[in-house]
Amino acid sequence: QVQLVETGGGVVQAGDSLTLSCAASGGTFNPYTVGWFRQAPGKEREFVVAKNWSGGTTRYAGSMKGRCTISRDKAKSTVYLQMNSLKPEDTAVYYCAAKYYGLASDANDYNYWGQGTQVTVSS
Repeated sequence: QVQLVETGGGVVQAGDSLTLSCAASGGTFNPYTVGWFRQAPGKEREFVVAKNWSGGTTRYAGSMKGRCTISRDKAKSTVYLQMNSLKPEDTAVYYCAAKYYGLASDANDYNYWGQGTQVTVSS
């Protein structure tokens, strides 16, 4: 059974950059779409970015466009989320998720999830 594990979170200063990793284990990791979501205390889980690796298309949340890049290393079965110009409002637990077929921004459409990694941006 494929499992996803997020790493790379931590405490950073506003304006800094940070790269999160989502590593798959336990099986073949070749979903068509990988997405990142985040959840702050007291708020609903929200969409950040997703990429369909078949067509190479990417969908961004409005607040993230221009500030993040999603990439992957096939050999390591790992997907990365690079975030730039971080703001205090980016503070949240970040989750990696995967699904087959087309892009989606609804968390309910994703089949596989990691446990999350905490990102804290100080002002």
